[in-house]
Amino acid sequence: MIQSSIQQQTPARGRPLPLDQDGFLVDPELWNRGMAKFIAKLDGVWPLGPEHWNIIYYLREHRLTYGALPPTSQICRAHGLERHAVQRLFGSCREAWRIAGLSHPGEEALNHMI
Repeated sequence: MIQSSIQQQTPARGRPLPLDQDGFLVDPELWNRGMAKFIAKLDGVWPLGPEHWNIIYYLREHRLTYGALPPTSQICRAHGLERHAVQRLFGSCREAWRIAGLSHPGEEALNHMI
């Protein structure tokens, strides 16, 4: 992903995406479903089905409640999915996190998002 090309992309309302240099939303409070769809299309994670949305909302709730990234095994168990469902659905944890509109998780966590 080349960040400069993503920042130049604009959703339907015509405003640039408020992303940091690594492609994460600067303020999770700005997130909406339309933004998630836009980022998903840019990243080639399309269409978003019910399993995607369940994971997206779970990630948002967990991060905003606990301030941390949940382990992928916890995400999958919580939704009755196979062990590698996040990777199958999103390609990587990083993409799921971005589409969920969450801010940069920190360098250490980012290094573990494969």
